[in-house]
Amino acid sequence: ASYDYKDVLEKSLLFYEAQRSGKLPSDQKVTWRKDSALNDKGNDGEDLTGGYYDAGDFVKFGFQMSFAITVIAWGVLDHKEGYQTANALDDALKAIKWGTDYFIKAHTSENEFYAQVASGTVDHNYWGRPEDMTMERPAFKITTSAPGSDLAAETAAALAAASLVFQSVDSSYSTTLLQHAVQLFNFANTYRGKYTDAFADVRCCYNSSGYEDELVWGAAWLYRATNDNSYLQVIEEVYPTIQYYIGFNWDQKAGGADVLLAKLTGDSSYSTKMENYCDNMFNSQQKTPKGLIFISEWGSLSTTTYLLQICLEAAALGINTETYQAAAKTQIDYMLGDGGRSYVVGFGDNYPTHAHHRSSSCPDAPATCDWTQYSTPDSNPHVLTGALVGGPGANDDYEDVRSDYQHNEVGCVYNAAFQGVLATLIELGYSD
Repeated sequence: ASYDYKDVLEKSLLFYEAQRSGKLPSDQKVTWRKDSALNDKGNDGEDLTGGYYDAGDFVKFGFQMSFAITVIAWGVLDHKEGYQTANALDDALKAIKWGTDYFIKAHTSENEFYAQVASGTVDHNYWGRPEDMTMERPAFKITTSAPGSDLAAETAAALAAASLVFQSVDSSYSTTLLQHAVQLFNFANTYRGKYTDAFADVRCCYNSSGYEDELVWGAAWLYRATNDNSYLQVIEEVYPTIQYYIGFNWDQKAGGADVLLAKLTGDSSYSTKMENYCDNMFNSQQKTPKGLIFISEWGSLSTTTYLLQICLEAAALGINTETYQAAAKTQIDYMLGDGGRSYVVGFGDNYPTHAHHRSSSCPDAPATCDWTQYSTPDSNPHVLTGALVGGPGANDDYEDVRSDYQHNEVGCVYNAAFQGVLATLIELGYSD
């Protein structure tokens, strides 16, 4: 089958609208969502409204949010033509800015950044609309005495990538983004530590395995944005200390850094690593019976899209170009219907109707929404258009039930590389 990637790309950006926290703009297209979490504040009353809810929940996890924004900005920066062809560039810029505006707020002083708003444990005991929340939403920050190099460097990457995106759109905003990026990277590099050691609450949900890969990734983005060789010196120092290499995802940045550095420096050691990694994954990694490259039981589709993104970037550098591009198309087509169903809410045939996602599972107010709604076999009252669900298990097994958060939750991280890959394929002329 052939699929309209342009339509899927536009829909993916609607998903980010559905994840917005704070006061919604007048041009909001996802109108069943309303203003929410308008009292999100820092420990000294700082305004922390805005940003994105992470997944099916209402926590604002800075690490995952900043990674999603870095990846979306990367896609827009290097595959702008794909976004333009899909008539989606304007919405993509708004999606990036919704994140970066929040990061600027959360960066309350040079060496202080709010890492998270709301307690994962408390939040996950609630099922209902974000507009109706009454629980306390504490804020957690990283400081010089409780550092988080992984979080600060990833946010620096997001701001640096976004500064490049906005350079030709809004030069003063671009300058502001870069100033924050430089400060946050200096904070990350000077006060080294893992952000999941800085405060306990995040460990309910996400654990970082280390910060060295984020320092390299962040330095690569700052080098791209500034051409300042001091960032290359950081990379030379830190790169050899990365303990292990598991490609590219919210916790592992080495694969992304390699392809970015191959492009920026022309150093063949980076491109050789990329070629070996992509060849190994495409040829030797486990596949489901219907052909999905299977990397993780949790978020199986998303983990595959991150592989596709970096291998398509390698292909753009002339590394096994046709092979990698064809493989990427095959994998995306599996997700859109070739696997027997669509895994994108609101697109194609037999798409998910019971995504593990609170706000779309709730009927319009004033109807009650609580754990009874969670348990109902009925479809979600609102279509969470564009959301890529977690995906199938190793045997293409998937059941569209709300309670299966491992396979049927959604998330800001899940859609980020997915839409970047779509933009690349559109640019290459693959869309229906």
